[in-house]
Amino acid sequence: MTKYGTSILLICFFGIFTCFSQVSADCANAVPICRNTPVNGGTNGYGIDDFNGASVSGCIKQGSGTIETNSAWYRFKIGETGQLGFNIGYDSSEDWDFALYKTSNCATLGEPVRCNYFDNSDNSSYIGIGEDPTGIDNIQYDDWLNVEPGEEYFLMINNYSNNNSGFSIQFSGNIFVEFPNSALDCDIIDNLLGPPVVSCDNQTVVLDATTLDALDYEWYLDAGAGYQRIPGESDPELSIAVSGMYRVMVVRPLGNNLISEVQVAYAPSPETFSLEDETACLDGTAIALNEKDAEALGGQSSMEFRVSYHESFEDAIDGANALSKEFIPTQVLQTIYVRTTSIENSMCFDASETFDMNGIELPVLDIENEVFVCGEESVVTIGQHSPNANFTYEWSSGQTSSLITVSEPGVYVLSVTNRTGVIQCVTVRSVTVVFSNPPVISDISIAYNDDASNVVTVFLEENGNFEFQVDNDTPQNSGVFNNLFPGEHTITVRDLHGCGSDTRDIVVVGFPKFFTPNGDNVNDTWNVDGLSVLDNPVITIYDRYGKLLHQLFENSDGWDGSLNGVLLPESDYWFKLSYTNSLGESTNASYLNNHFTLKR
Repeated sequence: MTKYGTSILLICFFGIFTCFSQVSADCANAVPICRNTPVNGGTNGYGIDDFNGASVSGCIKQGSGTIETNSAWYRFKIGETGQLGFNIGYDSSEDWDFALYKTSNCATLGEPVRCNYFDNSDNSSYIGIGEDPTGIDNIQYDDWLNVEPGEEYFLMINNYSNNNSGFSIQFSGNIFVEFPNSALDCDIIDNLLGPPVVSCDNQTVVLDATTLDALDYEWYLDAGAGYQRIPGESDPELSIAVSGMYRVMVVRPLGNNLISEVQVAYAPSPETFSLEDETACLDGTAIALNEKDAEALGGQSSMEFRVSYHESFEDAIDGANALSKEFIPTQVLQTIYVRTTSIENSMCFDASETFDMNGIELPVLDIENEVFVCGEESVVTIGQHSPNANFTYEWSSGQTSSLITVSEPGVYVLSVTNRTGVIQCVTVRSVTVVFSNPPVISDISIAYNDDASNVVTVFLEENGNFEFQVDNDTPQNSGVFNNLFPGEHTITVRDLHGCGSDTRDIVVVGFPKFFTPNGDNVNDTWNVDGLSVLDNPVITIYDRYGKLLHQLFENSDGWDGSLNGVLLPESDYWFKLSYTNSLGESTNASYLNNHFTLKR
């Protein structure tokens, strides 16, 4: 019923037993509640104004006249420590409200500790404290009440409807699970035969009127047509098995006879019918246990009985720790214990049936999600190397083996099925196949700007998933490097999947794009910066026809734009660089064959 397992204490006397309901419209005459809860058969009027003309008490507001509108009052005393709630059940087309006061005196009601005042526009069947027993998220419920022994409460129930079909009171909370017989203090009821009794229809109730000076006992039953003498019953105890109002008259010597009455109601005892075992995949999918309720009920009404499911027999007996109706199986084999409970009286239940939840394990695959094929290899084998003979394998390419050989790049999807009867549990895994070739550097461009900055661009024969690195710097995913320092550098391109690399050495220098040898001491000579970081550097200058014009060395003053003392004309001129590399070899700087302009 709730996450704590609800104990429902209910006498539902709609129909022929409506006349047995106990109702009081006044706080001073509030009906005491003990282990079993009397149920109102309908309120009528409000008696004395218990609020002395006030217009508001907590959430309850004055309607026409007083705060009370067709009211009923009850009182109860706490016998144990725990968490308490209650459900007030009624016809969903009607509008009922309540206020709960913590006090032992109607003259000092104070403000209610729990209160409900809604118009029931959502057609709820319950209001109360704790949780709606139907499991819905009901705004007309207040928080649970934590109670202690000796606390006393007064409950006012109001009817704001034109219709008045009556209501039931059902107590709930873990206090009734732990202390079903003493949660409410029965000393509040002063009656020879004790408080009202709710029992299961497969049990016998014994009423005890034993009195020390009794001469005789006369027992009566009102089953709806007034009290009638029960023939042959004159003992101090009476065993009964039918619902009704019972009366005893204790005949005493001095004529001061005792008369006591008590209400007894039998709630129907359910039977749990056998349930079929279930089989499900252990893939995190929830099983709708509420679909098995009909099996458990076997034709019994879901309005009279409620079905819950538990992981242990003890929990089923206690009505505790009910499994979610959206149950996710996690075990290969699990026994589920079923409890069918009377809505009127949770002490009437049957927890005799179980069913097995058989979980089918999903196939476990040990395959790579990505496979890379390098260089000259033209095919690769992918899939599950250790297949299970009980599983079936199917690829998106149509093959039905656990391993396949492919020669084309792409995404290949493998579905592996574990079948048990009509249940199929499937694991799906995709494998991405990539064919890679080692990178090959086709060219390197070194561009120089007027501000002496440079841009180095690496070109490849084919695109791929590569990283680019200059010297030992951090690799990058672009083949463009900006503003490298003058000197010798190593450019490396690597395949990210381990399919080889390619390396080139370059030399970066700095030089002006033009010079003006006109004697003004500004840009009169042309030279190259950065030669000092190279061994034996030599700059050779040519004209556009390839004629050698001049050579510059590490400490040269620069070229003045002349050849053998003759000034050369304005034009573009080319140069190349040779030096001794780290291996001691004389070499020409690769990718460096640039030009500059002479202006006069």
